[in-house]
Amino acid sequence: MSPQPPPDLAEDKERETNVLIEAAPGSPAKAAEDDGAGRQLSPAAWLRMLARELHWSFVLGVVATYGVSQGLGGGINRVASDYYWKDVQRVQPSVAQVYQGITSIPWMVKPLWGLLTDVLPVAGYRRRPYFILAGFIGVIAMLIISLHNKLHALFALLALMTGSASVAIADVTIDACVAENSILYPHLAADMISLNGFCSSVGGLIGFSISGFLVHAIGAQGALGLLTIPSALVILSGMLLKEVHIPNFPYGQAHKKFVEASGKMLTTLKCPEVWRPCVYMYVSLALSVDIQEGMFYWYTDRKAGLSFHEGFIGFMFAVGSVGSLVGVILYQNILKDHSFRSVLFSSQLMLSLSGMLDLILVLRLNLKMGIPDYYFAVIDEGVSKMINRVKWMPLLVLSSKLCPTGIEGTFYALLMSIDNIGGLTGQWVGGLLLHLLRITRTEFNNLWAAIMIRNVMRLLPLALLFLVPSSDPNSTFLPSDLLNEDDDGEGHRMENIELTSLAVDRGSLPEESPQECGKNREGLDVEQDDDGVSLLANRG
Repeated sequence: MSPQPPPDLAEDKERETNVLIEAAPGSPAKAAEDDGAGRQLSPAAWLRMLARELHWSFVLGVVATYGVSQGLGGGINRVASDYYWKDVQRVQPSVAQVYQGITSIPWMVKPLWGLLTDVLPVAGYRRRPYFILAGFIGVIAMLIISLHNKLHALFALLALMTGSASVAIADVTIDACVAENSILYPHLAADMISLNGFCSSVGGLIGFSISGFLVHAIGAQGALGLLTIPSALVILSGMLLKEVHIPNFPYGQAHKKFVEASGKMLTTLKCPEVWRPCVYMYVSLALSVDIQEGMFYWYTDRKAGLSFHEGFIGFMFAVGSVGSLVGVILYQNILKDHSFRSVLFSSQLMLSLSGMLDLILVLRLNLKMGIPDYYFAVIDEGVSKMINRVKWMPLLVLSSKLCPTGIEGTFYALLMSIDNIGGLTGQWVGGLLLHLLRITRTEFNNLWAAIMIRNVMRLLPLALLFLVPSSDPNSTFLPSDLLNEDDDGEGHRMENIELTSLAVDRGSLPEESPQECGKNREGLDVEQDDDGVSLLANRG
């Protein structure tokens, strides 16, 4: 049997029950919602709606993780680490490209963090302790790299990897909450992804805006030291996160849960509905070759490059965050109901074409058009980041739709790790390309060739677009057996699921086809008790 929720959660359970009743097809509330379909909420009303439906502590966790840790902290880290490798460690751009890829390795073992947060509670909580752990290791790592003036490159790399692990653990923990809520509130899946992107873009805008000035004022190491503040906020959000306490968890059976979760992951990956999109996601990111370090060294070189100073570099990346935010708004208001294939086709094609802006800048054709380098570089960054975000958003929504019940956090982390491995492949291929073309700290004659090769490679994923579902984000892709809990999964059901008896007239429930037996139109589990009364599985 499922444990009874603490008294202070009774109101939330009643609210969740009401949501399920309203979501039932044929109910008056659902009909009213359908009548109001297409009506756009103001940003403030939209945030209030998400806080009301999903609880304010969840929204706070998204803001702390995506907005402050990844957005603001990521913006500062991006500029500060670039200058750290260039000016403090004095490495070549190809080496810096490889190092930046290595620091992302903790993101590739996200399934490990996902397994831990899904099946191994700490002190009776499944999410809180991992937020707190992530914050503490982030504080320690950033203090080490900021306070040690002559840190060896290897130890600096380890410290930056640890800081990256801090963000990755917090990310996979909040992603687990997103995946759970995507199952309970399928109609809010795209809204949650949009909230993530909005927070990340706004945070990145602020972070990039101040990053250059911070590097100029206190140096790259000092700017990296300020990243202890986002880590501290992650600790605070973990402490405030509202979560059901799990008393007397059978830790002796944890290994069994790991085995069960791993088996379910493999079973899910074998489904064509899952592995085909995974192949596309990996290939599309791996072929989007990253030569950003070569561009950064050229931007800041005083003789052969554009001699951009720290403040302008931060401002340029901040405009990129504005472009990213515009991409989120475009997707949320115009593209979120379009099919995955149509959005990905258009965005991938536009991504390749936008890369030509880099070529125009490197060949200095912009000067012949009468556009100064400063203005053109800002336009280039804003356009490319907007298109990248539009491409990324449907992949995130698709990933949230591919998560089976019971291991939502683990499987979402697995999908994200596949994306991160694809990104790492693109970074390392870019580093190899910079090395083969002999692009160094002071030599940039072949940078145009690297840009051309990158732009052509961005077109190649279009040949695999057939692997992506042709349906829109409102559809369900997984087979019903992966969305339903097995009877054997009672242990996990104790932690995640409470069955709430609802006074739903059986005549209001639609007849289901044999393939959709056990699911209603909203993706909620429908069962029959001994008296034939319908039950909806309330996933909390």
